Amino acid sequence: MSKPPSPFALRVATLLFPPAGVVLLWQEPVSLARKIFGSIGIALYCVPYSALLIFLLVRFAGLQMEWRGGYVPALTWRTTRPDFEALERSRSRVARSTPPARPPSDTNAYWTGLRGPRGDGRYDEQPIHTNWSAAGPKLLWRQPCGGGYASFAIGAGLAFTIEQRRESEVAFAYEVESGREAWTHGWPARFGEYYSGEGPRATPALNSGCVFALGAQGELRCLAAADGRLIWATNVLADVRAEVPAYGISASPLIVDEKLIVLTGAGRGRSVVCYDKHAGRRLWSALDDATGYATPVSVTIEGERQLVICSETSTAGLRLEDGAVRWRFAWSVRYNQPPIAQPVQLGANRFLLSAGYFTGCAAFEVTRSGDGFATRELWRSSQLKNKFTSSIYHEGFIYGLDEDILTCLDAADGGRKWKDGRYGYGQIILASDHLVVLCGDGDLALVKATPERHFELARLPGIHGKTWNHAALGGGRLLVRNAAEMACFDLGAK
Repeated sequence: MSKPPSPFALRVATLLFPPAGVVLLWQEPVSLARKIFGSIGIALYCVPYSALLIFLLVRFAGLQMEWRGGYVPALTWRTTRPDFEALERSRSRVARSTPPARPPSDTNAYWTGLRGPRGDGRYDEQPIHTNWSAAGPKLLWRQPCGGGYASFAIGAGLAFTIEQRRESEVAFAYEVESGREAWTHGWPARFGEYYSGEGPRATPALNSGCVFALGAQGELRCLAAADGRLIWATNVLADVRAEVPAYGISASPLIVDEKLIVLTGAGRGRSVVCYDKHAGRRLWSALDDATGYATPVSVTIEGERQLVICSETSTAGLRLEDGAVRWRFAWSVRYNQPPIAQPVQLGANRFLLSAGYFTGCAAFEVTRSGDGFATRELWRSSQLKNKFTSSIYHEGFIYGLDEDILTCLDAADGGRKWKDGRYGYGQIILASDHLVVLCGDGDLALVKATPERHFELARLPGIHGKTWNHAALGGGRLLVRNAAEMACFDLGAK
């Protein structure tokens, strides 16, 4: 039988390595109460000890902190940021080795902006391949990219995005099949803040042969999709005399018919601005409430075309024609945080709102009331807290990330069907009755969209590093990116 440690040995072990003190304490022949209180004391001592150790590693060994979506930063030896020298070498190599692609005969565009043609994350252009082998879907290309959180619009064989390139924001067109740059168009701008880093946030919109790119500091440019030629430009924040929001302009531009909708968060009747998409002329502005970072959604309610806008105090329906407020639903995110997730349509006149920061979700409906509209809450739940992602509605059920865990709710009453699988603070697309998940660490996962149970079919490496950007899917090609890397996978059904 081994001898218990001496008090001196215990004190030395605790001083040099606190966890060892806990182990040695439990080997002592003393009462359980003494062991428990002693362990608590040693554990409390571990806190400043660990903080000192982390400080030394950060100060002298290159350890870094990166906010990846949770409520404490992650420790990493390498944060997710662009390597501009490697990027420039890669572009030069691709330009030399890959001839320009011929323009496709079919120039129709399907995935025209953030979360697809309807802004709901659903892909139904064609079936996708769901029997992923151990190697996963075929990788067509992977290459470095610039900073920021934009996704892609896809059309005519090109993928359009916007990146931070050194001291400029730059709109790009990439050939989908090769990753080769078809054209670039940039302007001097550099936005960054502590929690999310640098770069533009808004996904370009593709419409009528034009790309509408919106920078983090409000620069809005209409470019010819074929060659990047400038058609018109304005700065939406300068136009309404507003400051740059805390996290930059993050809501993507939305095009409905001849109108281009952007959020400025300016207040004073100018938080939402509508422009003529052809000339950049302002048509109307609306809302005194400061808007957040959720991209507007276009809907038709009882024959009237409206925009659903999330602000810091409520969600409102604006008449598309003139921006008049037609209804409001009281909704705010806890701790004075701005709304980020988009409203999700649950049928003709029902909607889901969700947010992180311990807020949860709520469903409501909008109905005619005299000359206007009224709202009514249907249910509220703490079981789904979309922080950065937006949920998917499919056949009566809601699929989304409750913080970083995939969750399924019944849209009728908010009851939880299942919650399982950690995917980080990533994004999801619905295709062929499956959820394609771009995880918060850049992995790709395939999950059946069924309320019966969580059924993950495959999970494989995609890109590397923190990934908050939405994926994009067009012509069976899945495009993914973050602030350092982008890739294209073939999901087309064989």
